[in-house]
Parts: sequence; C-alpha cells; structure tokens
Amino acid sequence: MPTTDEPGPDNGGPGRTDDPFEGLVLDEEFVRSAKNREASGRARMLAERWKKDPPPANEPWRPTTEVRSKDRPTGPARPHPVRNALLLLGVVVAVLVGLAVTDLGRSKAPESSALPTVGAETAPPSSAPPSVDPDVPTPERPWAGSPAATWPNGTAGIGGPDGTPATGVFSAEQVAADVAAVRQLLVASNLDPQVLSGGDVQHVIDLMDGPDADRLREALAHPDAEHDPVDWVSRFDPARALPITDQVKVQGRISVEGDGARGLLVHADVTFVYAVRPGPDAGKPEPDGLGAGARSASWTQLDRSRMVEREIVRREMTFRFYDPEHYDVTPGKPRLGEFRSEFDNNWCERGSGYLQPGFVSLRTGAGGASPTGPTTDPYDRTEPLPEDDGGCRRITRS
Repeated sequence: MPTTDEPGPDNGGPGRTDDPFEGLVLDEEFVRSAKNREASGRARMLAERWKKDPPPANEPWRPTTEVRSKDRPTGPARPHPVRNALLLLGVVVAVLVGLAVTDLGRSKAPESSALPTVGAETAPPSSAPPSVDPDVPTPERPWAGSPAATWPNGTAGIGGPDGTPATGVFSAEQVAADVAAVRQLLVASNLDPQVLSGGDVQHVIDLMDGPDADRLREALAHPDAEHDPVDWVSRFDPARALPITDQVKVQGRISVEGDGARGLLVHADVTFVYAVRPGPDAGKPEPDGLGAGARSASWTQLDRSRMVEREIVRREMTFRFYDPEHYDVTPGKPRLGEFRSEFDNNWCERGSGYLQPGFVSLRTGAGGASPTGPTTDPYDRTEPLPEDDGGCRRITRS
C-alpha cells in the first residue's frame, strides 16, 4: 500500500483519452458536495439496535480518547533525504555562528587583572596591595604590572566618612558641606586635566582661603625647593612629560574630627597614580641645575612614543574649618593646616614647579642626585608618611 508521502502507480499511458473519469478528483470537497449520502452497514445496524436499547451516557471519569490524525501514516516515519540534508545544514550553520559569536566576545573582552578590583578606602588599610607580575607599561596598557590597575578611576577612589553628624560648633549640614569642599579641592588640584597638563590653576586658587591662595600664587610665580607648587597641585611640564590617558588611578579617604571650640578638622590621605609619556624635551638637563647632567648618548634613538612611566603621589593633608563667628575666615573654604606629600618615581631634585617623572631610559648616564633614602613601597598605605628626612627614597615597584 502506498503511503501519503508516496505517489501511487500510474496505470494510464501518455495521451490516454478513453477514461470517462479522467480529471476527476475525489477529494473532501467532492464528498461534501454529494446530494445523497448512504450510511454504512454498521451504522444502519447500530441505528436499528439503539431504537430498542439506547446506549448509556459517558461517565465523567472516562479518559479522553486519543485520536490519530487521518492525514498521516501510523507506522514509523520514512527518512526524507532532502529534509534531513536541510536539517543537517541548519545545525552546522548554527554551530559555526555560535563559535563566531564566542570568538567575537573573547576578542572584545577587556583584559582581566590578576587581582580583584577594589573600591575606595573606608578605613586605614591593614596591609599593602598584593604583588602582581612585573610588566612593562605601554600606551595601550599604562597600568600593566601595577596594583593601581585594580584601583578606582578619579573621584571614585576618594572614600568619605560614613555619614556626617554634627561636630563641634558645626551642624550636620555644615559638616557635609565642608567635606564636599575638601573633595572639590582635591579633585581640582590633582585630577583636573588642565592642571595636570601644566595649564592655568586659577580655579584651584579660588577654592582656597586667603593665606593659602597667596602662598600657591607666590610658588607658581617663583618656584624653588622650599616653595614648590607641587606641594598643592599635581602638574607636569608639557615639554617634559604628558599624561598618556585621562584616567588617574586613585586610592584614599576623607575623615572628620572635631576641633573643639575652633571648629572642624577634615583629614585627607590619598594616593594618585599618573601614567605619562616623555615630552619633546624629556632627557634634557633642567634649567638652574635641576636634574642636571648630559643627556644619554642614545636617548634620541629611543622610541619615546612607546615609553610610559608612572608617577605616584601620596598626599596627607589636614584642612581646618574655623568657626566664622570667632575667626576671620571665609565660611566654607578650607584652610590648609599640616600636610605632607611624597613623590615616587620622581627626580630627586625639586623646585622646578612641576612633577618630574624619572624616565630612567632617557637619563642613563646622566648626572644629578641619586636616591639616598630608605627603600619604600609607594603603594603601601598602612603607615602614615614619615617626617621629611632630606633624602630621596628608592621605590620597590612603580
């Protein structure tokens, strides 16, 4: 018996015209169009029996009868070569597309650090950041080989106090405003791209109270070792060092303390890590003997476009907010009290008015002071900065 998927045998030859029913299609439409329909023998028998003994109604518990489709054969399906080939082709295409998407995702995925990402500090750390595999920084990967790779960028790395309750003579709202003023000053003086690239710092001066503003203005006009503007602001001489990215890696915190009847103390302890490349005059002797020494004989042959060094600056600063009812101050502007700064991977000589990254590759064979102080880990924030011992510290990693 042929199945519905197989054509039946053709008993008529080509050109046959003696069949009176040729072209007649006995389909469902033909059957429904018939005027008279003869009942089957079994139907006539049951109708006669049910006249005397009607059948009982179906009970509600009786399961539903499974009905097989009359349009499909009930035996096992026969393989269809064309359909199977198309299914196989579809599977192959799906697998290839999946592999392509996976490879694309891998190629666009950012490099993962060997260390987990950390947030801003909320308390003094108990240990230094763990070591990472040493690696040479590049313009594409300026944080390679540094624990700063896991630090937040910019302002996200400056943690703040958990709430700002009323302290001393200041209300909670005033304390919050004073903390915000210190944060704004830290951002303007250490993260602003214009300041970092040696541009105008007037907007930083405007955030400072009178005497501090005057000191910074004087240091900018006449920098020397005792009055260097980098004590207040992080800035690079664009002729010698240029930031290679607008990102600055930051880790630190702000805390508050009452100052009795005088007002409020706001402490800031923050480390900033900058990635820079040599400027056009990098490697040349500084004026006035700063960083003096002959240039390395091979410095002009070096590919300075691929050089990247990191400058690490840690600042410990205490800002005072005096009670304006009893002191001659500008309300809401911080007054700098005690402060210390440490500049790592920097020339030992100071007084140029700018941060001076080492660029060891460019100063090979040059003169100038060498580090004479103790060895230090610039990323270790577990201890406060030491008192100035007059030496230039050697760093264990950059």
